[in-house]
Amino acid sequence: MNLPTELYSSQCARWPSEGEHILAHHDDETIVVYQAYRPSIGNYAIEYGRFGGSDFSLQRMSWIKPNFLWMMYRSGWGAKEGQEVILGLRIRRAFFDNILAQAVASTYQPDRHASRDAWKVAVDASDVRLQWDPDHDPQGAKLPRRAVQLGLRGHALEAFAGSELLEVIDMTPFVSEQRPFALAGDARLRTPTEGIYLPDQPSRLLVVNPKK
Repeated sequence: MNLPTELYSSQCARWPSEGEHILAHHDDETIVVYQAYRPSIGNYAIEYGRFGGSDFSLQRMSWIKPNFLWMMYRSGWGAKEGQEVILGLRIRRAFFDNILAQAVASTYQPDRHASRDAWKVAVDASDVRLQWDPDHDPQGAKLPRRAVQLGLRGHALEAFAGSELLEVIDMTPFVSEQRPFALAGDARLRTPTEGIYLPDQPSRLLVVNPKK
């Protein structure tokens, strides 16, 4: 697996314990996001390095998650039906920052939109939704920290599934190996190396929150 990992306990000690943060594996040029699919979709992406095949659709919204543990909570560590294949998807930072800048909150927020109607207009005009959800520990317990997920459709989804997708990483064997450690609270649990991601482009939906 072409992705560095560390002991979860070591990473947890340096991550913020609360607030809204994008935790992700990233470097100067790229960021890795995660998705979980049924085998017909996931295995196609692994084989061809892009999305396609008869079961993958560009007509519905697809949600990406930069935080590995949020993806593990959502997929039950790859054990939920239809989410058995876990993919790490390396994309360009410039593209990720661009979709953050386009994002509209998935629910109406009076402090960011003049009215509910104005929010609905913004939703219709954007190809990107942003949602903050409670983060979770490896056993699935809810944490005070919040994790982000982004819903893509239209041109944003087309670019993500094609030209902006640099690498498809099959995380499934790693997830299967780590699942028993995660569920048992075993200190040997390893997770992909992640740190706080700060976009180069400002976004009105992101607030740098230094609380620990």
